[in-house]
Amino acid sequence: MKKGKNIQRETNGNGQKQIAQNRKARHDYHLMDRFEAGVVLLGTEVKSIRAGHLSLIDSYAKIDDGEVFLHDAHIATYEYGTHDNHEPKRPRKLLLNRKEIRRLASKTNATGITVIPTRAYFSRGRVKVEIALARGKQNYDKREELKKQDDQRMMQRYLRR
Repeated sequence: MKKGKNIQRETNGNGQKQIAQNRKARHDYHLMDRFEAGVVLLGTEVKSIRAGHLSLIDSYAKIDDGEVFLHDAHIATYEYGTHDNHEPKRPRKLLLNRKEIRRLASKTNATGITVIPTRAYFSRGRVKVEIALARGKQNYDKREELKKQDDQRMMQRYLRR
């Protein structure tokens, strides 16, 4: 038996360990359909992700020649890597079924719809990214949503008393 601290992993009921979440996406976009995609990564990228160095802020997915790529996702360089370390913001290929790629391509041809990552997690030891079709919100939509959340909090406080 291995000695040391017993590390608790944050998992949900499906055995998924959350890595990163794009909270800004819910604030800036109306999220529609969601898809789970695998990510093609290098060894140093996986080690850096396991250390918790992944940021999905301002990242997006783009379809090129029937393949989906994740752009601007920042994976910090692995601190114990050699000269073969990875580039932090390189485009990474997402693994989806052909049917899902066709569906994404047809939906994104409509104006104002884009594909953004909402969260990243480990599922059975593999890095997965949840991507969503999204439509940008206007400023008045954002303010209206904040008012609704504030009203709900006030009602919850009132009901607790």
